[in-house]
Amino acid sequence: MHINPYIFILPRSPDQIVWDYKNHKQFELNLEYSIRLAHLIDNPEKFDDSNIIDTQFLSAGILATSTKETIEWGWDELSKIFHIGTKNIPCEYIPQDINEWSRHYLGHCIDVLATPAPEDRRTERPTSERIDLPHPSCLPESALATTLTGRKTCRTFTGKMVSLEEVGTLLYLSLGYLRERENDVDETIVEGLGARRSSPSGGGLNACEGFLHVQNVCGLEPGLYAYHPTDHALSFVNPLPDSPLGQLLCGQHFINNLPVGLFITARFDKLWWKYEHSRAYRMAYVEAGHISQTFQLVATALGLSTWLTGALADDQVESLLGIEESSEQPLFFVGCGQSDGQVMCTELKALLNSRGSQQ
Repeated sequence: MHINPYIFILPRSPDQIVWDYKNHKQFELNLEYSIRLAHLIDNPEKFDDSNIIDTQFLSAGILATSTKETIEWGWDELSKIFHIGTKNIPCEYIPQDINEWSRHYLGHCIDVLATPAPEDRRTERPTSERIDLPHPSCLPESALATTLTGRKTCRTFTGKMVSLEEVGTLLYLSLGYLRERENDVDETIVEGLGARRSSPSGGGLNACEGFLHVQNVCGLEPGLYAYHPTDHALSFVNPLPDSPLGQLLCGQHFINNLPVGLFITARFDKLWWKYEHSRAYRMAYVEAGHISQTFQLVATALGLSTWLTGALADDQVESLLGIEESSEQPLFFVGCGQSDGQVMCTELKALLNSRGSQQ
């Protein structure tokens, strides 16, 4: 008998909270159950199948008949609990098509809006103390400013083919090791850490990687590809699954015909190697955010519309990318293609219009 390796315990008088963070289950134990669990933690072989508490622990998953080998976690348990505990968002039901998603999402928004929104910033100063700033007059002339103001999240895509040249530009300027910055390397740079991307990276580690999800790219067969920044090249990983893209992204089926997207992963082992404290875990998400924004700005400059999400069916994505049970983990998804620029998908707009006509 074994203790579930994915539980932690919180003292909450008068009970003890046992949390199975991998399976998103919580239990409250009274004194009798808490004492018995302490005995079993001390020696799992004391398990007694005639003891109702022991059998309840087994049924609840607090105990297990076997233990699965877990990856070596380079930081303390706190970051491990957060990372694993926020994977595979628990959903009672994952929408199977765009119409189901629209109904579920609209229902969620209605529930949220039924409660008051948070107040403005508590640090807001009185109006009399504000200093008006001059309007940024450089906007019309600046290509960067035009790209920044033009970027927006779209949810309707035509599925039209994206060129291999556009994909190459997107990947090189988002994740590539820039040849244009090779002169930045001097004697202060540690050997092996001289590569420079367009986005900043904690410790210069370039801990994030990218996997391309291809549905309609000229010159590429549909499938999943790993990007190799050193060589600015792709390698085939897996064919596309039978299920649509939205199924990998928690039922967001409005994105099913997106021609190309990027799964951004983090190499935790790189971060562990340099930073032994788990605060460095934050840097993985910061870096993924930088790369996501850069990808979107490049896509916008190329005349493509963008969409992004952090809602992943983690286990399915990991398996598809070939990184399951490893120190490389998917964090984010961003994609692009031709669009009519609509922020809201057609099906959700239709639901809102029908509600408006009934009121």
